Amino acid sequence: MFWPMFAVAMGFLGLSVLGVLAVRVFVEARRLGRQVADSAQRINRAAEDLERSAVSAVRAVDAL
Repeated sequence: MFWPMFAVAMGFLGLSVLGVLAVRVFVEARRLGRQVADSAQRINRAAEDLERSAVSAVRAVDAL
């Protein structure tokens, strides 16, 4: 009777560990997603700044 109870306890413990690890992976994936979104926004802002600078540079060259 001991070994079946031990096997059930070990199975429950293993599932608990897997559950904790799954939650940690989920949390880290969400955090990574937020960082990627922030980086994409910064890249878009930098691209817009570059476009504005290019337009003003072209205007300055045309004025010469």
